[in-house]
Amino acid sequence: MAQATPPSRAPNSRYTADENPWATSGTVFAGVLMLVEGVLGILKGIVGIADDDVYARVGDYTFKFDVTAWGWIHLVLGIVLVVVGAGILKGAAWAKVTGVVIVALDIILNFLWLPYTPLWGLISIAIGVFIIWALCTDKGTSRSTTS
Repeated sequence: MAQATPPSRAPNSRYTADENPWATSGTVFAGVLMLVEGVLGILKGIVGIADDDVYARVGDYTFKFDVTAWGWIHLVLGIVLVVVGAGILKGAAWAKVTGVVIVALDIILNFLWLPYTPLWGLISIAIGVFIIWALCTDKGTSRSTTS
């Protein structure tokens, strides 16, 4: 016998019509990714500060900074990403907006960092885009609008 209602629209579903389960679970995953991206940023920063010879520039690039300066930038932004990622996992309201802003800065930073680590820069940019999508589409904790 055929089922009249598809499983995703079943009346006993725990999701409302306005809630996207991918985005809701994606927010938790985005928080974890922010923690991971922050830890990787801290490690990139420590390596850049400790030894200038670890990173070699692929080609000539417009945005030329010393590797030590890049290390400090990565270290500070990595610490901020860890703090905001922990806030997202705790469900703090300030963390979503701050997360979008900080991850947008991280995407720009990784774009400027491409000549030093092209593959990891592209991976970090893709992770950042997913984090921003997940934080912007989650409506699980949004305010209800009643007239």
